[in-house]
Order: sequence, then C-alpha cells, then structure tokens
Amino acid sequence: MKAGVIVFPGSNCDRDMAVALQNAGAAVQMIWHKDADLPQGLDIVAIPGGFSFGDYLRCGAIAAQSPICRAVVAHADRGGFVLGVCNGFQVLTETGILPGALLRNENLKYICRTVGLTVETTDSAFTQGYKQGDTLQVPIAHHDGNYFADSDTLARLRGDDRVAFTYSDNPNGSVADIAGVLSVNRRVLGMMPHPERAAETAHGGTDGAAMFRGLADQLVAG
Repeated sequence: MKAGVIVFPGSNCDRDMAVALQNAGAAVQMIWHKDADLPQGLDIVAIPGGFSFGDYLRCGAIAAQSPICRAVVAHADRGGFVLGVCNGFQVLTETGILPGALLRNENLKYICRTVGLTVETTDSAFTQGYKQGDTLQVPIAHHDGNYFADSDTLARLRGDDRVAFTYSDNPNGSVADIAGVLSVNRRVLGMMPHPERAAETAHGGTDGAAMFRGLADQLVAG
C-alpha cells in the first residue's frame, strides 16, 4: 500500500497520520501543498489535522485552493482513496469532494478530549474492521467541528448509508450527531475525530487502529 500525507503550513497531525499508516504496512510519502502533482502509484491520500494557513478566512478554505488539492480532487474523481481528518475533513468539504460544511462548535469553544463514536456502517474500506454499532473512544481537538448539511443532503447521506460515524454524546452540535461521512463511491472518508491518535497503546487507547488495518487489508487485497 502506498500512501501520501499532504502537508500545509499549520498542519500538526501529519507525522501522527504517517506513523499510523506506516504501522498498518503503508509506504508513506509526505507531500508539500505547493506540489502540483501527486506521486505516481498512490493508493490513498491522507489530509491530516491541524490549522492550515492559521484557519484564516474559513477553516480549510485557503488550503483547498493549494495546487495539490487539484490533484487530490482528480485522484478522488478517478476512484482513489482519500482520508481527511479534522482540518482534513474541512478541506474535503471546501473542495466539494464531500458534502456539507464544518461550522463553529455550538458552545463557541475549542474542545479537546476523548469522545465516544458509534460505527454506523461497515460498508467501506475505512470501517470494515469494526462491527456496526461498535462504540469507539477517539480523541477530538477542534473549534469548528459542527457538521452541517441541509435536509436534502442529510436524507441522501442517510439513504445511501454514507454516515460512517456518529457521536455517542454530541460535543459540538453536529446535525444528526454526525462525526464522519463517506463519498458516493465510499472511497473518501472525512471525519472530525482523530483515529491516528488512538492507534497505539502509548496513546492510551487503540480503537482507531482497526481503521488503518482494514484500509490496508482492502488495498492489498484489491
């Protein structure tokens, strides 16, 4: 499995993402945001958390205009796998790869703690390592994690079984408790919680590790 991790000015979870992918067996390349093209042969592109461009304008909005994001959109359009976590999820909505938007947390405060997530579907490479209904403990760290989608979009997400995770106890006001969503072809996942920070025993929990193992198994088998 070959993976690329995008790095923007202000990214701070890029190394964590790279290590989680490497521990699952991936050969990982770090990719600077000003690069116009992705390395050849990548199976998955990961957009990590952080504060790209200082979260100026709107979280992820400036990053979405970086040269590399045009290549990420093209990668997704041709069926490549993409994982966006936290700021990466914001970038995916800003590029239009995923629907919806991430708004300021309902309580207007930055939240950094471990939360419960419920696995809503196992029908994706990202979630096949779990059982539907499993409850995971995964950290969050965000100020703008309040997922919003209009009623029509929400109905499509639910009808197509594209809600990957929901919050057990919604910390930020996200509509329908949504913590992560999938693309139409189920090869793109955006989520606010950080599975890469729950992938090793030293993290205090390993509930995120099955995501990376399942992804590796899918890509190796495919």
